[in-house]
Amino acid sequence: MNSVSRMRNRTVLVTGGGSGVGRSIAHEFAASGARVLINDIRDVGEEVANNVGGEFLKADLSDQNSVSQLAEEAIKIAGRIDILVNNAGTQHVDGVDVFPDDIWVKLIHIMLVAPFLLTKQFIPAMKENRWGRIINISSIHGLVASPFKSAYVSAKHGLVGLTKSVALEVGEYGITVNAICPGYTRTPLVEAQIDDQARTLGIEKDEVVDKVMLAPAAIKELIDPDDIAKLASFLASEEARLITGSSYSIDAGWTAR
Repeated sequence: MNSVSRMRNRTVLVTGGGSGVGRSIAHEFAASGARVLINDIRDVGEEVANNVGGEFLKADLSDQNSVSQLAEEAIKIAGRIDILVNNAGTQHVDGVDVFPDDIWVKLIHIMLVAPFLLTKQFIPAMKENRWGRIINISSIHGLVASPFKSAYVSAKHGLVGLTKSVALEVGEYGITVNAICPGYTRTPLVEAQIDDQARTLGIEKDEVVDKVMLAPAAIKELIDPDDIAKLASFLASEEARLITGSSYSIDAGWTAR
């Protein structure tokens, strides 16, 4: 089977698909022949959907009603979702004591509650079809902690736990559930963080990458979103049918210490 037809007749929903990792994942699955539905809170998601011949579903995943409406709309458009990629996120806020409680809760809703709700909505059809893939985009901070990132770390650790639990519940139906845990990835969000830290610390941008972000890493290189997309595509393939409940680091050795 060639790469273009490998995912033919499969429908994928990618949350946060308007840029960065989500955008790369959307392109990867579209190139494999899948029908791609893209969710994002920003209209940029519509441009990506147009580029991959997919559909755009705008929704705010910090709002539970909006998540329910997203699931209903996706099912109305596509009939069922075969592959769910829970990718949507937002920037953690450094300094846990300086932001309001509602921001903490918003982060948890986007990165943990929404994946749970979408998983719950789409699993019945996956069970009926005896096939499904759920891929949760966690983080190195789903495996280890860093100070002043409590909301982000809590959400990402929770997503890894959700991955394991659901995998045990649905394995008999031909459904696999896995997490990808990237390190610092070259996305617009990380690029902005590099600029901010360079100004704050009074150092060059390359030094921020090598000496701050990638200090623990074996390879001093930011992750390419396309590499994460290729791993997601593999986890959705038949070759990965016995891989479930696992969390895969792609972090240049960041968590190896």
